[in-house]
Amino acid sequence: MYFRIYTCVSTVLLQAICFEREMNGVVSCRVQVNCSSIKPSLEVDHHPKSSVSSSISLKPLLEELKLQNPILHHVSRTIKEASVGLLDALVDSVFEFVDQPLLPCQSNFAPVDEIGEAVDVSGSVNGRIPNDFPAGVYIRNGSNPLFGGLKSTMSIFGKSSHCWIEGEGMLHALYFFKDGDDRWMISYNNRYVESETFILEKARKKPAFLPAIEGDSLAILSAYLLNYLRFGIENKILSNTNVFEHSGKMYSAAENYIPQEIDILTLETKQNWDVNGAWNRPCTSHPKKVPGTGELVITGAHLEKPYLELGVISTDGNKLLHKVDLKLNRCSLCHEIGITERYNVIMDFPLTLDINRVLRGGPLIKYNKEDYARIGVMPRYGGADSVQWFAVEPSCIFHILNCYEQDNEVVVMACRTRDSIIPGPDFGLNKFEWFSKRFKQIDDESDEESFLSRAYEWRLNMQTGEVAEMNLTGANHSMEFPMINETYIGRRNKYGYTKVADPKSSSISGMAKYGGLAKLYLDEKKLESSSDEKQHEDTIKVEYHDFPENTFCSGAAFVAKPGDVKEDDGWIITYVHNENSNTSHVYVVDAKNFSEEPVAIIDLPRRVPYGFHGAFIPYEESVC
Repeated sequence: MYFRIYTCVSTVLLQAICFEREMNGVVSCRVQVNCSSIKPSLEVDHHPKSSVSSSISLKPLLEELKLQNPILHHVSRTIKEASVGLLDALVDSVFEFVDQPLLPCQSNFAPVDEIGEAVDVSGSVNGRIPNDFPAGVYIRNGSNPLFGGLKSTMSIFGKSSHCWIEGEGMLHALYFFKDGDDRWMISYNNRYVESETFILEKARKKPAFLPAIEGDSLAILSAYLLNYLRFGIENKILSNTNVFEHSGKMYSAAENYIPQEIDILTLETKQNWDVNGAWNRPCTSHPKKVPGTGELVITGAHLEKPYLELGVISTDGNKLLHKVDLKLNRCSLCHEIGITERYNVIMDFPLTLDINRVLRGGPLIKYNKEDYARIGVMPRYGGADSVQWFAVEPSCIFHILNCYEQDNEVVVMACRTRDSIIPGPDFGLNKFEWFSKRFKQIDDESDEESFLSRAYEWRLNMQTGEVAEMNLTGANHSMEFPMINETYIGRRNKYGYTKVADPKSSSISGMAKYGGLAKLYLDEKKLESSSDEKQHEDTIKVEYHDFPENTFCSGAAFVAKPGDVKEDDGWIITYVHNENSNTSHVYVVDAKNFSEEPVAIIDLPRRVPYGFHGAFIPYEESVC
C-alpha cells in the first residue's frame, strides 16, 4: 500500500517540477508511471523545449492520470499553489528526525558552539613562534551540524540519513599579529558560515531540510522533491569543505553551491560569490590560481547536463573570462581541478552522482570500480573539443597534490585509493562495520575493499597519448589531504606534504583519524627493493612526523617563509586534538626539520572538532 501511495504522491511532485521547468523553458520531462506499479520513472531531456519534442507530452499524461485517479484531478494544481506552511505540516506529520549517535571514540566529531568573541591565546604558546613566521590568519573549515549533530529521518518511505560529510560549515581561525614591541599577539575565534539555508534552519530552531544523499531510494526521492518544492533547492548549502583567497577576499566553499565571501577578521558571512551573476552553478571546493597571471580556474558539477563546466575568473575576481561545457556523459564527483602553466587538468573518475539511479532504486552517489577512468588535459581557454583524454586505471581520486609540464608530458600527482569513502555502504548494511573494515591496515595492496590512500603519479605524453602511472608511496602508510608550497602550484615541485592516517584508531572509531604528517621528497627516488617488499615500501624518500598517542590533526596547511627562499622554507601548521586530555591545540612544525618536535604548540580555549581543509593567509594577501 505504501508503495502505491508513494508512487502517486511522487508522480504529482515530479509533475509539479516538470511543469515549472517546462514553463521556464529549462527542460522537457517525461514522466512514466502507473499507480499500480512499484517505481515511477522520470526521464529528463536536458535541452530547451523548443528544440526537442517529448515522446509523451505533459498535458495528455496529466489527463490520463486524472482519468485513472479521480482523486488526483486537482492535486497537481493544489500542490503547486500550496504554501510552504502546508508542505511543512506534511513533512512534520510524515517524517521524524532522529539523532545519529556518536560512540565515545567519535566524540571529537561532535559539533561545538560559537565562542562569540575572539580569545587572546598569546600566553598559551609552548615553545616559540619564529621571528620570521609571517603575520596572517590560519583558518580551517569543517562540518559542525546544527541541532546537536547529524540526523536521519524515518517515514513511510523508509530511512534517509545525513552522510558524514554533511553538516553546516564552521570556521576556526587563529590570528597572528605583532605588536609595536615585535611581540606575537595571537587570538582564536570560531563562527558558522551563515548560508541562506543555515539562516533558515536557525530561525526555525529545528531541522528543515530532509537528508537527501544517503538512504532508501524512496526516502531519498521524497526528500529531494520535498526540499525542492519547499525551498527551491534539493539540499541544504554545506559550505564546510575549504577556504580560499582570491583578489584579497576570503571564501568558504563546498561542492553543492557557489562560494560565500567571508570577512577574514570577524568571520562574518558577507555574500554569495557568483562573479557578478556570470557563474550560476555549484563550484569546486579547490579552485586553482594560475601561475603568473593570478587568474582563478574553477569547475562546477551538476546532476543534469551540462554535467561539468569549467570557468576562468579574472585576477580581480570581477569577471568570468571563460566558461565551457566539458561535455561529460556522466556527473563525476570531480572534487578538485588541476592546472599547469598552460593547461587545465580534469579528473573524470567513476565516483558519480545520478538522480535517475535513485529513481531506479539505487544510491545517489556510487563508486563503480568496473567503470572507466580518464584524465583530461586542455588549453587554459580551450573548448570541449580541445580536451585530450588519457585512459587510466580505475580508482578513486579526491585530492590532487600538483600538476606540471615536463618536456612532452603533463605530470599529475594525487592521493589515490581503490575504494571510495564517500558516501559509504549500500543502505541497509552496517555502516560502522563497513567503514571499520576498510580503515584497517592491509597486507595486500591489491585489496579493493580498503581506504589505503597512496601518493600516485601519472605521466601523460601529449604527443604519443601514452600513460605511465605508478605509486609514489607504499602500503605501510595511508596518506590524504595533500598540500604544497602554493607558489609552486602548476609548476614542478620537489616537495609535497600530507596527513597520515592512523589505521588502528580509524578502524576502532569507524571514522578517519590522522595521527601524523608526511613530507614527500618527490625528486629523490629510493633504490629498488625486492618484489615482496616493493608494494609496502615508499618509492620516493618520505619523512614522517608522528603525533603523541591518541592525538590527531585536521586542516593542515603549508606556511611559506617570506622572501626569496627555498621551496621547503616554511612550516606546516595544523589543528590537533588530544583525545586523552580532550584538549585542542595548534602545532607549528618546521618543514626543514620535519621529524623533530613542533617549534610551537598553542593551547586553545575550546575543543576544535576534526574538520576538512585549512589555509594560511598572510595579511598582505587579504583585505585586512
